[in-house]
Amino acid sequence: MPSNLYPLGALPARFRRQRVLIVGCGDVGLRTAKVMGRNVRLLALTSSPDRIARLRAAGITPLRGNLDEAATLARLAGLTTRVLHLAPPPSTGETDPRSQALVRALARRSLPQALVYISTTGVYGDCGGAWVAETRMPAPASERARRRVDAEATLRALGRQGVRVGVLRVPGIYAADRPGGAPRERLLRGTRLLRAEDDVYVSHIHADDLARACVLALWRALPQRICHVADESSLRMGDYFDLAADVYGLPRLPRISRAQAQRELTPAMLGFLGESRRLLTARMRRELRLKLRFATVREGLAASVADQRG
Repeated sequence: MPSNLYPLGALPARFRRQRVLIVGCGDVGLRTAKVMGRNVRLLALTSSPDRIARLRAAGITPLRGNLDEAATLARLAGLTTRVLHLAPPPSTGETDPRSQALVRALARRSLPQALVYISTTGVYGDCGGAWVAETRMPAPASERARRRVDAEATLRALGRQGVRVGVLRVPGIYAADRPGGAPRERLLRGTRLLRAEDDVYVSHIHADDLARACVLALWRALPQRICHVADESSLRMGDYFDLAADVYGLPRLPRISRAQAQRELTPAMLGFLGESRRLLTARMRRELRLKLRFATVREGLAASVADQRG
């Protein structure tokens, strides 16, 4: 197949038309399916009847099943050669029973060749703005992050049974056409930001670049490997929103002290403002060989504005 028909280059012949199962096929899953195109047979696990028509329209075969109901997952055994796991853990608790249920279902018959899990860089907790490599030990400071650590451990255990498991740790995902993924909404709400001396470092990745990373990882991720997927931006949160305001032609958000933030902002927002880190991405470039389409948030945001105007 000519490489110009496949955005990441032609797949080797022995890999064509393999069966790829997407678990949690929301925005990123649909973008990933679009990148993979017709080179594989795409399947997606869904518990929502309302999603079936959209999945089919995207060239994906829907499979009815629910990670919270283990009995509905029986048909997954031996069905697929590669798995992309995008489903989040439940919203409470210290563990991820959904990943545990998926592993049990897959292990009932011949296992897939590869599994890629999309995790979060929140597993590191607060790093004081330091540069973080994938070799850094997790130090989750919230239940949400501890659930992700548990999911990673559950899935990487498949590696001891011969599955090539890759974990992509991902920061903030943005895109103008992604639900909740555009900073414009927060700019319009006028939510306050921390002043520079109290601010935290944040990282981002455009949803389209993450989708391309998912495809590459399914074939290129090294066994049991953790890999960061982030762009080249190194910004504090306030600088990110200042940049977004300038790109959108909106007023910059007001800044407040951390003491004021403790009094005025929600606990969820304060949680994000309590963690600061920057991500090293050598593995993404060297092992996945991903060339970012949007190397910085400036490029990604500018492209989204240009698309809207076009």
